[in-house]
Amino acid sequence: MRPPVTDPLPHADRLGHVLSQGGDARIRIDPATGRNPYMSSPWPAATVAYASSTANDISADAYAVGLKRLGELAPGGVLSPEAYAAALGDLRLRILAAYEVRLPATVVFAASGTDLEYVGLAHAKGRAGGRPIRNVLLGADEVGSGCVFSARGEFFASETARGLPATKGEPIGGTLPGRIELYNIPVRDDAGRAFRAAEMAEAIDRAVAEAQAAGKHTLVHVLHGSKTGLVVPHLDHIDALLARHGEAVSFIVDACQARITSRAIHDYLARGCIVMLTGSKFMGGPPFSGFALVPHGALENAADLPRGFAAIFARAEWPGEWPGAQALEAEANLGLLMRLEASVFELERFQAIPLPRVERVVLAFHAAVRATFVERLGGRRLAPYEPGARPEGDAHPVEMRTLSTIDLRGLPGSPDFDAAVRLHKALVARGVRLGQPVKCVKLPDGRWGATLRVGLSMPQVTAFDAMDDAAMTAKLAADMDLIVGAIEDALPEAAATGA
Repeated sequence: MRPPVTDPLPHADRLGHVLSQGGDARIRIDPATGRNPYMSSPWPAATVAYASSTANDISADAYAVGLKRLGELAPGGVLSPEAYAAALGDLRLRILAAYEVRLPATVVFAASGTDLEYVGLAHAKGRAGGRPIRNVLLGADEVGSGCVFSARGEFFASETARGLPATKGEPIGGTLPGRIELYNIPVRDDAGRAFRAAEMAEAIDRAVAEAQAAGKHTLVHVLHGSKTGLVVPHLDHIDALLARHGEAVSFIVDACQARITSRAIHDYLARGCIVMLTGSKFMGGPPFSGFALVPHGALENAADLPRGFAAIFARAEWPGEWPGAQALEAEANLGLLMRLEASVFELERFQAIPLPRVERVVLAFHAAVRATFVERLGGRRLAPYEPGARPEGDAHPVEMRTLSTIDLRGLPGSPDFDAAVRLHKALVARGVRLGQPVKCVKLPDGRWGATLRVGLSMPQVTAFDAMDDAAMTAKLAADMDLIVGAIEDALPEAAATGA
């Protein structure tokens, strides 16, 4: 049975099933549980969830709006390619307006953040001018697991969002300049401490210079809100890299957690960076959906899209002015459209909240996490910034205070990563969902240690913003107490199972 609906709506089942279509296998719902492999539901659920770093249950408000839009866009359950293109055109305008983007820019849509990696390769292809491409990732364990495949220009699953069969690890084919070289730069040490941003900028500089000497173009991933909240490299480092390497380097910003402010988006676009976001993390929409903000300057040197993209994208998902977009299939993806509609609804109402009010909620959340997960449970919050750089966290509350990664290695039994995976699943059975464990700390024997992630979402910020201080503090305390109680109850069994 699916999770209980908190606010039953007419024809609710129909939208839930639509939201579970038009993606790869990760989006499919288990009929026995009503959840996808990430333990989230396309129906509003009563679960106590602070899981926005992984996947959300759709909010009741977004579900109601989605039902209305479904009736308007596809009253008979069928969406024409023309109607799909028109709806995505409208969403482009709404997204740019929500982020107050004033520079000439456009939007590419994708069925997931993993698929957005192909946008970066399309950009780099034009900039490379036929040269091989080195793709620099910062912290491969701090990005989605499938991204190491799509970042190499390979299929990352056994089927694409268009429902076409694929072979994981095989090149998508087409006109990418040979196999993409993936180059990883670690972002944390074994204890989970972030490396200094200046050191990582130096490592990027060496990687670009080495690639340039070998006749390669470099695509650099900027992390803006990683799985554990890191923001690297900094803007001044990007400026220095651009000044030194010029046309030999391109940048794409991985802001797929969507923990990013309008100001930061403007700063990146002004430097010619493409910014990737998803609607299914902090934005609070149902999984899976994504979009990339593309400054018009990036289109000036754009090359034809690789032919292999035809297996992944529909025509309307790319701006018509991108060379080769017209060769993509003219078809509609109703599931993706409805997921995007839900996400952009959450984005618009969040963006309408003044930043000081957002910070009020974020700081209350941060304090509640510290009081329960650190002071009561005995976990350790991994800093989302380098040692001694706490002002960096204070300056980025949306990026670094809306998500806490909790190191559980110090708990009895020194639980490892596998124990955390079992714990994450056991919590769902107790009505609690947190973000999936991430590999970022190690035990003395070299195994990955246990972590869990506790994250706010835009719809939660919207709901807490409507409360006064006392009510918000009480609600957060009650939620965190319930979550930590469930962890204390489930951890002994989760740790012992793998012993």
